[in-house]
Amino acid sequence: MLGSKFKMSLLALTLGLVLTGCGLDGDDGEVGETGAQGPEGSPGSDGNDGNDGSDGADGQDGQDASTGVSLSIVARASLGSQDSAEIVQYHKASQTIYATNSAANTIAIIAADAISNAELSNPTSSTNLTVSSIALPTEIDSVALGGVTSIAISNDLLAVAVSAATATDNGYILFYNGLENSAPAFLDSVEVGALPDSIAFTPNGGKLIVANEGEPNDDYSIDPEGSISVIDILASGEPEETAEAVLFTALNGTQAALEAQGMHFPNPSGRTLNANVINTTVAQDLEPEFVSATNENAYITLQENNGLAIVDLETLEVTVVGLGSKNWSGLNFDGEENAAVSFGQYEGLEGMYMPDTIANYEWKGATFLVTANEGDAREYFFPVADEAACTAAGGQAYDADDGCLAYSDEIALGDLTAQAGSELEALQADGRLNNLLVSNVLGDADGNGEFETAYTYGARSFTIWDQNALVTFDSGDEFERVTASIHGAQFNNDDEENAGDSRSANKGPEPEALTVGQIGDRTYAFIGLERMGGIFVYDITNPFDAFFADYVINRDLTEGSTAANGIGDLAPESLLFIDAADSATGEALVVVGNEVSGTVSVYQVTPN
Repeated sequence: MLGSKFKMSLLALTLGLVLTGCGLDGDDGEVGETGAQGPEGSPGSDGNDGNDGSDGADGQDGQDASTGVSLSIVARASLGSQDSAEIVQYHKASQTIYATNSAANTIAIIAADAISNAELSNPTSSTNLTVSSIALPTEIDSVALGGVTSIAISNDLLAVAVSAATATDNGYILFYNGLENSAPAFLDSVEVGALPDSIAFTPNGGKLIVANEGEPNDDYSIDPEGSISVIDILASGEPEETAEAVLFTALNGTQAALEAQGMHFPNPSGRTLNANVINTTVAQDLEPEFVSATNENAYITLQENNGLAIVDLETLEVTVVGLGSKNWSGLNFDGEENAAVSFGQYEGLEGMYMPDTIANYEWKGATFLVTANEGDAREYFFPVADEAACTAAGGQAYDADDGCLAYSDEIALGDLTAQAGSELEALQADGRLNNLLVSNVLGDADGNGEFETAYTYGARSFTIWDQNALVTFDSGDEFERVTASIHGAQFNNDDEENAGDSRSANKGPEPEALTVGQIGDRTYAFIGLERMGGIFVYDITNPFDAFFADYVINRDLTEGSTAANGIGDLAPESLLFIDAADSATGEALVVVGNEVSGTVSVYQVTPN
């Protein structure tokens, strides 16, 4: 075997040398053509299936879709007299409700820590909350004080707005602490502008914003400027000694430009009253009404002027914008008081928004404003001996009970002088709205003394506005349509007596009180009707797609009954939302200050 292998190796070596010698001497040959592709091989067989993977973990259950909320009265208190309960606030650490009592000029203290989620069995008359109170001082710095107008709470600080006894003089903010023990103790006072009417803390508690209405006296011989006061709250929890004043004097001389934006300036400027020539400036005419604030800005309604003031809280610069009007054509409107539901749709009828209460909330990082569009006319009477004295003093009219009318901007639609061929002329010919109270200042576009259009007070609605003061949503005619569907001819009732359809020719249901709150991932607006007494609920989560959610009312509407008969909660002046986390029931609450009935009612808001 070994010899054989050696012979084969020698032969291989000799052949290799021969071939190598040929490669050195000759040229390389050309590359041959590529041969044809061989036949495709047959497919291989499938491999074995792999093992199944393990199941993944179960996902979280999805949330139920929102189906709205339900309201039920779980608590109620009486302040002891009618025309008393107005502004309500809540101290969450002690679970205590505070309310202004304008009749007694005190602050009511109502323990809310024992409220249960059981609905009251007879909510129009029963009460289950006890009330104590603190009296307010009668003077500060030798200045006689008038009545309480508003309150606000932040942490352990209670702020109380009080006018001077002479309402055209500067008023005061009284500060109290000790709320943790439900025993407020007077801390300090700060002077502000004339007739402080609404106050609000910024959410971080760093500032208190004050709307000083600055109304004139009865014959306009004294007319203080409206203003806004800003009071810094120190780290110690005490107020700064003096307030910073935000004035409107820079707007004097700009009335025409502001009117072009949709503002309203009703006053007797140019007339002589009681031997005084009236010359009302823009700053005098502006009357700040209600405050809502973020940490960066304060938003103040200018109700009678149909406008809004926005204050930058860092620079204290103020911007004023007009809100314009709402066209009633295409919407249902009842302007007749005929003991019936009498809806019509009218061309040539506009509604000034004239909001009272304002609130704010955020959507997608932007601030949106929510207003209750009550409307308000001006009317001032001064005392005179008789009608002849009123005429001599330059009054507009004489009333044996009220005295001499210095100024009013209200007039019945039928008494306006209509421009020939105008929509107003057609409205007057129709006749159904001739008793509707409208403005005698707006509607005469060319200033010739003849009116083309009628402007009502208020928009009988609530509105959501963006930061440019543009409407993103308005409730249209829903307040009247819903209440008419539920109450029939008892809708548009007054707030002191059950006489159905008694407010249709005035401002209808008069939405006045408003609050906003979040339940789960939804945001709701609660709007109180001053005249009917009912409360509307709207889902406003998306300010461009708000919708009606509920309506409740705690009132016996028996025809002819009055407030003295104890017919329930009348004239909601303010609403306050309490988050579920701060509530004794574990559910969100809405607290209502009912002025005419003198009651404070508490609704539990339960998600459906």
